[in-house]
Amino acid sequence: MSRARRGETGDAFDDLRQRIRGTVLGPTDGGYDEARSVWNAMVDRRPGVVVQPTGAADVIRAVDYARENDLRLAVKGGGHHIAGHAVCDDGLVVDLSGMTAVRVDPEERTARVSGGATMGDVDHETQAFGLATPGGVVSTTGVGGLTLGGGFGWLSPKYGLAVDNLRSADVVTAAGELVRASETENQELFWALRGGSGNFGVVTSFEFDLHPVGPTVLFGPVVYRYADAADALGNYREFVRGAPRECCVWVDSLTAPPLPFIAEEYHGTPVLSVVVCYAGDPDEGRDVVAPLREYGDPIADAVGPTPYTAVQRTFDELYATGLRNYWTSANFTELTDGVVDAIVTLAERRPTPESDVLVHQVGGAITDVAPDATAYPHRDARFVVSPGARWSDPADDDRCLAWIRDCREALAKESTGGTYVNFLAGDEKRGRVAYGDNYDRLREIKAEWDPENLFRTNQNVEPV
Repeated sequence: MSRARRGETGDAFDDLRQRIRGTVLGPTDGGYDEARSVWNAMVDRRPGVVVQPTGAADVIRAVDYARENDLRLAVKGGGHHIAGHAVCDDGLVVDLSGMTAVRVDPEERTARVSGGATMGDVDHETQAFGLATPGGVVSTTGVGGLTLGGGFGWLSPKYGLAVDNLRSADVVTAAGELVRASETENQELFWALRGGSGNFGVVTSFEFDLHPVGPTVLFGPVVYRYADAADALGNYREFVRGAPRECCVWVDSLTAPPLPFIAEEYHGTPVLSVVVCYAGDPDEGRDVVAPLREYGDPIADAVGPTPYTAVQRTFDELYATGLRNYWTSANFTELTDGVVDAIVTLAERRPTPESDVLVHQVGGAITDVAPDATAYPHRDARFVVSPGARWSDPADDDRCLAWIRDCREALAKESTGGTYVNFLAGDEKRGRVAYGDNYDRLREIKAEWDPENLFRTNQNVEPV
C-alpha cells in the first residue's frame, strides 16, 4: 500500500483505508493541504480525514464511515462556494475532484456528468458536438454545487436553470444507499435536489439535457466611464425588457483591467462593463444588440464572434482562487431608478479595486417554471444583484465585510426578499429566505432521506 494511502497519522483511519479504493489523507499526509483548500481564501479548515473516491462505491463507504463514527461530513466538488461548505473542521471530507468524467450522447443530446466535474470539463466535451447546458460563468465552478443550488448563466434566459435541464441524478443517501432520482424514480428526492443545495446526499452523477449552442457566439463587453454608469444602466434596463431570449446581458461595476481593448488611461479606474452574450446566429445578434453598442459614449467595445468555451472562461481571472471573498445577493423583478442609484452609490464605495457589483440577467425561460415545480423558488426574479468584496490582506476584513453588510441593507429595500443560496456567505443564516415557500416541503423530504441531518455542512434544511 502506498504511503499516501496508508498515511502517516498512525492507525486512526486504518479501517477506513481498508474500505476505500481511492486515497485517504490525514493531516500529515502529502496532498492533505491541497485537498482541504477551497476557492475562498477566508476559509481555512482542517478536516480530520479526506477521502478522494474513485467511484460511487468509495462514496458509499465514506458516508457509512462518517455516520457510524459520528463525524461531521462535508462534500467537495469544485470547492467554489463562497461559504466554503466543501470542507469542515475535524470531520470527514468527501473530495470528488477525481471524479470528473463527462460522457456526451450527441444524438439524444444528453450528458452524463460525474459529481466532481467542473463547468470547464462539461463545456470541453459538449462543445465538441456544438452542444451545451446552462451553467455558471466561471469554468472552475463545480457542477455539483452549482446545480444543486439552481445554477444560472449566459444560457439561462433561453434554456432555464441547470436544475431545469437535469434529467436524473445518482445519489448516495445518508443511509449509504445509491439511488436514482428522476421524474419517474424517487420523485420527491428529485424535486428537492433541484434547488435544495447539498442537503440530501452526495450526487455522484448528473444527467443533463443539452442544446445547440456555438461553437461561436456573439459575446463581449461595452465599457463606459463610471460617470456615465447611471445612464448606461438605464439604457440596459430598457434594452432587456424587449430583448429576445437568445440575448443575455450582465452588467458589472468594477475596476478597469489592463486589457488591450481598453485605452491605457482608463486602466485601474472605475468603469461599467455591459457584457453581451447572444446564443444564436452571430449575424442576427449584431442587429439585436446594436442599441446597447450604439448608446452613449463608450470607451471600449469588444463585442464579436467568440468561441463559447472562451466565453465560459472570461470571468476566470476576475474570480481566481486565492483571494479573500465575501458576497451577498438580492433578487429584483425590476431595476427601478432607486435600485440603479443604489448600485451606483454602493459601487463607488467599493473597499478594494478587486471588488465589484454584478447584475445578473435571469428571467426568460426561468420564469416559465412554476415556483413549486422544483425546490428553487425564485421564478419571479428578472435580475440578481450580487456585490462581491475581494481582497488579499486579512487586515482589510472588517471594512470589506462592513461594505457587504451595507450593500445587503441598501438592496433589501426594493428587492423581492429572495436571495440565491449559492451566493450566501458562511455567516449568513438565510437558508429559509433562499428556499422561500418551498422550505417546509424540503424539511419533510429531509426527514425522510436524512432524519439525523448527516448532510448539514451547507445552508441547512433541518428535518421535521
